[in-house]
Formats: sequence, structure tokens, C-alpha cells
Amino acid sequence: MNSTATEKDELKMFLDGTFRTLDNVLTRQEAELRDREVGVVSYVGYGIVRVDGLPSIRADELVLFPKNLQGLVFNIDPEEIGVILLGHSGDLSAGTEVRRTGRVLDVPVGESLIGRVVDAMGLPLDGQGEIRTVKRLPVEQEAPPVMARDPVTTPLQTGVKVIDALFPIGRGQRELIVGDRQTGKTAIAMDAIINQADKDVLCIYCTIGKKASDTAKVIADLRQYKAMDYTIVVAATADDPPGLQFIAPYAATSMAEYFIAGGRDVLIIYDDLTSHARAYRELSLLLRRPPGREAFPGDIFYIHSRLLERSTHLRKEHGGGSLTSLPIVETEAQDISGYIPTNLISITDGQLYLSPRLFQKGILPAVDVGKSVSRVGGKAQIPAYRAVAGDLRISHSQFEELETFSRFGTRLDEATRKVLERGWRVREILKQPQYKPMPVAEQIAAMMAVTSGHFDGIPIDSIKEAETAMRKNVTEKHGDLCARIRSGEKLGDADRGILLGAAQEIASSFSKEEDHANR
Repeated sequence: MNSTATEKDELKMFLDGTFRTLDNVLTRQEAELRDREVGVVSYVGYGIVRVDGLPSIRADELVLFPKNLQGLVFNIDPEEIGVILLGHSGDLSAGTEVRRTGRVLDVPVGESLIGRVVDAMGLPLDGQGEIRTVKRLPVEQEAPPVMARDPVTTPLQTGVKVIDALFPIGRGQRELIVGDRQTGKTAIAMDAIINQADKDVLCIYCTIGKKASDTAKVIADLRQYKAMDYTIVVAATADDPPGLQFIAPYAATSMAEYFIAGGRDVLIIYDDLTSHARAYRELSLLLRRPPGREAFPGDIFYIHSRLLERSTHLRKEHGGGSLTSLPIVETEAQDISGYIPTNLISITDGQLYLSPRLFQKGILPAVDVGKSVSRVGGKAQIPAYRAVAGDLRISHSQFEELETFSRFGTRLDEATRKVLERGWRVREILKQPQYKPMPVAEQIAAMMAVTSGHFDGIPIDSIKEAETAMRKNVTEKHGDLCARIRSGEKLGDADRGILLGAAQEIASSFSKEEDHANR
């Protein structure tokens, strides 16, 4: 009995050793074969090359050109290989040698990236020296499986009243920012980053296809408001080859995944995915990919879904971190039903639509309440805010429709006039300048004052002044209440009484000032 068991163990050890030896031999032979395989460039285009040879090449493998120029295998056709360049073509010409690397594209990840500006390959662009990291992650990674995900229950405060009140965002959510050019899309993303200063949320800003001057302005603003202390900027500007613009959002997401695996919360901005789709279209046309599932436009859904599906809230046994994404997409002539916007709307958990009409009227942020939605964040909104702004979105949409209708009539009944007066004041409260994110306790105080009707008697021109007085009253006199709101406690009757009393006091003071002025 024992001798039989011993013989089985010895046989198992022998087979294990044999398999290990065979595996080592095959690995060595594959490496030798790879070293002997040399391809030749047959065609050089803008951002792409076609290569002859390399019979054992694999899809998405990294290849190396002279002067350390790298490329990514994109097409594998019977006669040739299509490669996208991850840098400027420089002195490349037909006949240049191409060598395999045997690995996929990866980027450096780690704490040393925080506060730095890097390109899509993780190389520094800020002139602050080399970035030393000990780990690298593949640019393309599978999204976490469903069983590894936790529900989105923790709010991510943007500091923007109209978003936190009407379209709250939770940590792990994907909320699309959509609108025409120059309507304030990047401004909302910047405010969200600046507001994370004391929230223990790491931020990554990924710019794709923007002008270098616009990118430099964003970086300067982040530095001015001390946001670079917890932010990584991944820049692929319009001057970069389309290959770098294409891989930039995937590289930025891999950098984020390093932190969420360690339990950190990360906010990532993709600015913008319209330029990302254009870069992919350019590569598809240059490589002569057939239209359909393999190229633009049929594959746009796939390239964006495999990117945004990586944003989630992980269960504790899988790290416990969260990746919240705010992708930005540009519309043309307010066409929200365009091909790329509708693709992204179907992938994400809601959208913030920025209206040029509101922007031109000076209603900033220009968020259109009727066309915007958050499908997840309501469950993550703090209880105090939910109690104050629970039905505000519906009532505000009704007010906007009533306002449009009232323009056709000259006489309004008393009830209609009151709805309009309240709505105008709510709209005035929701206005907010850029780079001025507001703490949640002050937001709730201002929103309760206007929705309760205490500010109905204050002239619209004085609403902002009354809001400032309300915020000052709450922060200076009721610090304990602010702390309870921030901690997620519900508003009790006594707390509501405090806020309503402060609102009544401020309304009375403005009423006295008006009476004095009339005299």
C-alpha cells in the first residue's frame, strides 16, 4: 500500500519535472524564433505602417522600430500586417526593419504618477524628471465580472448644485456629459475635480484630441486650485498621432485600476470621446479596414463599451475601490440623437445635457433639466439632500414648461404666478460660477430656503445675496448641523426647524431693507 503511494508520488514528481523542462524549452525556442523574426516596412502613412513578414505575430502585440519607436499590431491580413504607431513616424521608410517584442502594450502605474502630466505611454510631459514606478499594467484589461461588483451607494459630490440636487452621482457610476461646443462641459468636470480636495478621491483627467493650448490651460487651473496634489493628467493632444489618441483613455483607466484594486476611490474624466472616435475612424480608414463590425462606424459601440465597463464599485474581497467616470461627448447642432451620443447614452448610467440656449441666456451651468437624468445616483444621494430636493426635478421641469406657455398669455391666475415666481428663484439659486464648488451642507441650506417659499418675497436680483447670507448663517452658527449632514445623517424635525428659522430670519431682513428703501 505504502510502496504503491510512493511510486505514484515519484511518478508525479518525474512528470512535473518533465513538463517544466519541456515548457522551458518551448519558451526558449519561442524567444529564439521571435528574435529571428524580422519584418520589413512596406508602406508608411500618417500614424500607421504596413509590414511584410513576422508570420508568428499576434494581435495587439507590441513591435519595435529603430530609435525605440513602438507600434501596436492592429490588422493581421494574409499578405501584410497593419501597425498603428505610438509616436511620430520620423525617419521611417519602406524597407525599415521591424522586430517583435512578445508582449502587449502596458503603462507604468503607481503613487509616483500622482501630480504628474504624462502621455498615453506614461512618459512625463511636465519637465519634472523621470517617473519611477515598480509596476506596469496592460492597457487593455477585461472589465470586472458582475459578481465582483458592489451596488453604488456612496455619493460623489461634484460641488455643483444643479448636479448634486437633481442628478446626483454615486461612486462607481458612469455619467455622460453631453452638449455642443463651448457650452461648459469641461468646466463641470473641472469643478468636480476641484471639489474632491478633502474627499479622499484620486482624480485622473484624460484629454483626447484637444488643442495643446487648451490642455495647458486646464493643467494651469488645476495647479492654481491645488488640485494637482491628487490628480494625474494623461494628455494626448491634437498634435499627437492618432494611435496615441486612441490608446489614451485605456491607458488612463489602467492607471486608475491600480488604485481601485487597493481600495481607493477614483474619478476619471475622458475629455472627450468624440475625438477618440475620430482617431479610431482615422486609423480604420488609413488601414483600409472594411466598414462594419471591424471598423468605424460599427465598432464604435465596442471600443467605448469595453472602456466604460471598467468603471464600477468593487466588492471588498476584490479590493473595495471604485472608479467613477465622467465621459464627455460633443454634439452638433444640439443633435443628442447622433450616432456616437446615443451609443454612449446606452452604455452610461445617465447623462448631463448642456443646452446652448441656456448658455446664451447666462444660466450657468447650462444643464437642461428636462433632457438630463441620473439612473443610479438617487440611491447614493445623502439622506438630507434627498429630503430637501426629492421632487425638485419634476417641479422644475413643470415650471419650465409653464414658463414657455405663459409667454403666449397676458393674464395669469394667482396659482400660476406663484409657481413662476418660485421657479425663477430656484433657477437663480441653481446658477453657480466656475471654480466655486459648494459644500453639501451649504447647498442643502440654500435649497431648503428657496423650496420652502421663504425666499418668495425677496426680489430676484437679491436672491444671490440672500443665498450668501444663508450659507454664512449655517456655517458660522450651526457647525454641528453641517457636520451631521456631511456624515450622512438624516435631517430631523429640529434640524429642519433650524434651517427654516434661518431662512425666515434672512427673508425678514431683506423685507425690512426693501421697506426702508421704499420710504
